[in-house]
Amino acid sequence: MHIVGLMSGTSGDGVDAALTDITGRDRSLKARMLAAHTLAYPRSLQQRILSASVSGTVAEVCHLNALLGEWFANAALHVIRQANLQPSDVALIGSHGQTLHHLPHGIHAPGVGAIRSTLQIAEPAVIAERTGITTVANFRPRDIAAGGQGAPLAPVAHALLLKHARRARLVVNLGGISNVTYVPKGGHLSKVQAFDTGPANMVLDSLMARMTGGRSLMDRDGKLALKGQVDSRLLGKLLAHPFLTKRPPKSTGREVFGPDLIDELIATQQQRNISMEDLLATCSMWTAKAVGTARRWIDGEIDEVVVGGGGIRNRATMNYLATVFAPIPVITFEALGWDSKAFEAVAFALLAYHTVTGQCGNIPSVTGANHPVLLGTIVPSGPRWRESLPNR
Repeated sequence: MHIVGLMSGTSGDGVDAALTDITGRDRSLKARMLAAHTLAYPRSLQQRILSASVSGTVAEVCHLNALLGEWFANAALHVIRQANLQPSDVALIGSHGQTLHHLPHGIHAPGVGAIRSTLQIAEPAVIAERTGITTVANFRPRDIAAGGQGAPLAPVAHALLLKHARRARLVVNLGGISNVTYVPKGGHLSKVQAFDTGPANMVLDSLMARMTGGRSLMDRDGKLALKGQVDSRLLGKLLAHPFLTKRPPKSTGREVFGPDLIDELIATQQQRNISMEDLLATCSMWTAKAVGTARRWIDGEIDEVVVGGGGIRNRATMNYLATVFAPIPVITFEALGWDSKAFEAVAFALLAYHTVTGQCGNIPSVTGANHPVLLGTIVPSGPRWRESLPNR
């Protein structure tokens, strides 16, 4: 069954699309990626998304929801063409959307209690209409409705696609936020542990944008951080952040590690005359150390650390990760035959497949949900949409 997975992370830099072929179910499930493509947002659109996530008006969010639906649809059509296929050859699209806000701990409402919520945009009705393909989206709200945090959701894919019969693996995703999944030997879902660990590319990219006046949006390959020295005083302060010591289940986002934190870091840099290189080196080490804190919550030995996400291109962060986990080997998704940047898109193709085949997509021990649930909203391609789906 051909499925396109679509994902845009907290960095808000573009849409990752992965065309995946998925068959079977449970432990007999098989998946392979046929093509991958990233449709980068123009800088102006990225800035609109990041601004809207903090202070967007209802009108701006309404417009962006429809606009990003067009971008996501275009990304899907591009990756289909790249594989020399037609939209009619694809049964399903699984779209994570673009997270604008994530409130996993809730806001108190009189007479009701704490109300948890999350908002991902990129209108699935637009995606289904433009592509003619049934689209599954809005995965996170159902887990939240069931008492969970709505994240992380990729651990199902980590367990099913990255498991090893004789090695327990810690799967690390370095996206805007860093998160880990502990996949025990054999990949049994009941023993999987996963949670967000803290900031990754989001903080580093935001610092670069601020320090260069928008001329550069990333420390490409970690070149500047590699020239710097870790400031132990600042690192100690960052490692005392309360999120790092919070017990799982836990998830986070730009609400915690966004503009206010960047303001504090820039203020510290100016007060103490910390160089750009040293600040980037310190925050790269912070990312690695935050990932390392996962070991205090993991119940089991780690034989191998497998790293994916856009952050693998940052050589400073990868070097620090190797130091933090030594002597445990640190490898990338590519060593296991997967594309690091595209894997999260593959994960949402898999979650869409789970939904339409009647398989629950969350892991309650990971998200904190009260029970397993079918995830997502299905937007049919047309009246006969079920005919393109496999038998359950």
